[in-house]
Amino acid sequence: MARRSILLCVAFVIAALGTAMVILYVQGIEARATEGQALVEVLTATDVIKGGESVADAQAAGKFEMTDVVREDMVEGALSSTSSIDDQVAIGTIYPGQQVIGQQFGRPGSQETLTIPADKLAISVELTDPARVAGFVNPGSQVAIFASGDPELYKADGTTQKLSPVTRLLLPDVEVIGVGDTSMSAKTTTSDDGEKTTEQIPRTILTVAVNQEQAERIIYASRNGDLSFALRTAQSKVGDNPGVTASDIMPEAFGGRR
Repeated sequence: MARRSILLCVAFVIAALGTAMVILYVQGIEARATEGQALVEVLTATDVIKGGESVADAQAAGKFEMTDVVREDMVEGALSSTSSIDDQVAIGTIYPGQQVIGQQFGRPGSQETLTIPADKLAISVELTDPARVAGFVNPGSQVAIFASGDPELYKADGTTQKLSPVTRLLLPDVEVIGVGDTSMSAKTTTSDDGEKTTEQIPRTILTVAVNQEQAERIIYASRNGDLSFALRTAQSKVGDNPGVTASDIMPEAFGGRR
């Protein structure tokens, strides 16, 4: 009888330990799942801050506010106060809604300078707002660059062959070192019934730091197609895939199935 009681006690202890371990395991999973969803406070711009505008003037005009963002959406280097940039000026235009990072500011007079990594070249491309992630790309941002175009194959006999329009990754990880002013350009489209519509499209010059081979690829792609920047984080996964053509997004039109 005593032996049976001891065995029952041991069984209860083992069951309790097992239950506790399961609870701790589940809590650990939940903690990891919600870690990236925690809210953090970051400093954001509420109005346009122009290059050369001092932090003091921008603050006096109410152009900064604290905003809650999900930790996963927090830009690397985002500030939680202006204390570290109090005596500095914006080195480029900062747009409403952007998270404020230290790389956007410098000493008075530095807004006309450009810091280029020692082993890199600086080249600039002009992009529309959607192609530059709606203004969230700032100096110091890391981006993946995609190219879209209508390629032509030049044959040895001098003829050319049109290939399918394609969008694919051009460069997986490039540092943005400068953002210029935004200008407006006219874009005219023609509807099926021949009616023309003209709209003003904002375009901004972005400067990136690259090596020679990367510079050649970006310049060629920008002159023969369209570029799009994708803002990335240290955890972003970007692969060199074959790209996407019309047959990939509309397979039924090419004899395939969804």
